[in-house]
Order: sequence, then structure tokens, then C-alpha cells
Amino acid sequence: MTVEELIAFEAEIAEIFNAGQIRAPVHLYSGGEAELIEIFKNIRRQDWVLCSWRSHYQCLLKGIPKEKLKDKILRGYSIALCFPEYRILSSAIVGGVLPIATGLGLGIKRSGEDARVYCFLGDMTAETGIAHESMKYAWNFDLPVNFIIEDNGVSVCTPTKTTWGLDLTGKVENAKITRFEYQPGRYPHAGAGSRVQF
Repeated sequence: MTVEELIAFEAEIAEIFNAGQIRAPVHLYSGGEAELIEIFKNIRRQDWVLCSWRSHYQCLLKGIPKEKLKDKILRGYSIALCFPEYRILSSAIVGGVLPIATGLGLGIKRSGEDARVYCFLGDMTAETGIAHESMKYAWNFDLPVNFIIEDNGVSVCTPTKTTWGLDLTGKVENAKITRFEYQPGRYPHAGAGSRVQF
């Protein structure tokens, strides 16, 4: 998929949502398309992808047909898309997939299967206890798990760096933890309208 195809898919979903045809929350991507495409060049069919409540792009890049994904979104599952037959799971619970990713990695290592787990999380989630515990366990036990931190600098409207007193410049990354930064774009945290800041 191309950047343009990803953006077009989200624009279509936004239009459908704004027409009142999706009677459930939607979380739309905006920004970071090129970075995600690059990451997915290394993700194979047998690998697992775990995501948060914003996972439309990951689903498309993992190979889920557009119409199948669109149908599930229209039925109200935008923030909890799960396609185990494609080895992709998401959760609307902050940090909910992190221990699952770690457990999958442990199972893969014990079985000797040729697979990896790629776990996507936001920058604010990356500062929670469950993230630190999951990353530390995966790192210390050399599990086949990669954590990808999608850093747009905020959680909803709360600045991550200010909240935690962080300077993320030059923050240590390794083979199991990747961070990429992008600017939040066209859509608000949830829905498809305009962000209203009070």
C-alpha cells in the first residue's frame, strides 16, 4: 500500500462516520504513514501485529482486504479490530495488548516457531508501568517482540513530555524498541470532525 492509499481509506471512513453511518467510536490515523510502511517491510505473514485502538493502517498493511476491514469498522469495531486469521489483534484498553504481546513472544520462543511479535503503542502509553514491565521482560528474556512507539507528542491533548518531565531527545532505542515521531494531523483524537480545544 502507498501513503496515498492509506490516507484515502481513512478519508472514506471519516466521510462515512460524519454521515452518521457508523454508530460507534472511530479512531483515525493521520500522519506517520511513510514510517509505518517502512516498518511493515520487515513484517511477515507469520508475524503477529498488536495495536491500540487506532489500528486501521496496521490492518491494511498486514494484508486485510479493504472491504473486509471497512465492513468491520461499519459494524462498530474500529477501536477493537481483531483478525486472528491474519495474526493481528487490537484493544481499546490503554496498554491492553502489551502483556499479550509479551506472552505471545514467550510462546513463540518456547515453541521454536519462526515468527515475531510487533507491538504498536503511543508515546504516553510507553511511559506507563505495564509498558515498562512488558518491554523489560521481553528484553531480559530475549523474546521475539518488537515494540514500536508512535510518538505524536500527546495523549489526546495532554503533552507527553510535559506530563512526565521528559527529554526524549536521544532516548535509547535498541533492536526491540523503535520510536518514530510524527505530527498529529487531520483528525481529532476520536471521531472525524475538527478538534475543539478549550
